[in-house]
Amino acid sequence: MANTSASVQLLFLVIMSSGFVFHVTLQPGSCQGDHHGGCIETEKVALLKFKQGLTDPSHRLSSWVGEDCCKWRGVVCNNKSGHVIKLNLCSLDDDGTSGKLGGEISLSLLDLKYLNHLDLSMNNFEGTRIPKFIGSLERLRYLNLSGASFSGPIPPQLGNLSRLIYLDLREYFDFNTYPDESSQNDLQWISGLSSLRHLI
Repeated sequence: MANTSASVQLLFLVIMSSGFVFHVTLQPGSCQGDHHGGCIETEKVALLKFKQGLTDPSHRLSSWVGEDCCKWRGVVCNNKSGHVIKLNLCSLDDDGTSGKLGGEISLSLLDLKYLNHLDLSMNNFEGTRIPKFIGSLERLRYLNLSGASFSGPIPPQLGNLSRLIYLDLREYFDFNTYPDESSQNDLQWISGLSSLRHLI
């Protein structure tokens, strides 16, 4: 069994070093591995503050109750440390227009110090701006804001995400319509994404 585990780890390292980006389908709220201590208390509080700022007409986040946030829908934790590493809140087709998440994205996300995957795609944030503070989530490797009805200039702070590998801004309908006041359509921030391999 130990040899099997080592082989799997080696295969994972080979795939990652080859430059491939792949998706792993997880059950909502699943917490992989053998970590049984539940999520970190400060991160649970941060998630609840984040939830308070959202509108959730279809009650998609109704599972966000109880002590162990690793079991909540869309939340994935590290199997050893219990830290939240992924938030997958993409709206599915069957959620319908009225079932999409919206509202305000709370600063409390900054308390998720180990977050490396954030997917808010296909929701409806009704023309609000992409929060500048997302550029301070320094461990992000995957960021998907496509089709989420954001508006205004793309904050250049996203250029601080030097570990980011995948960035999806498809259907960002105001990409060129609302240039930043200080720099007309200035995309110099992209040069700061030194690890970026996929920009969509």
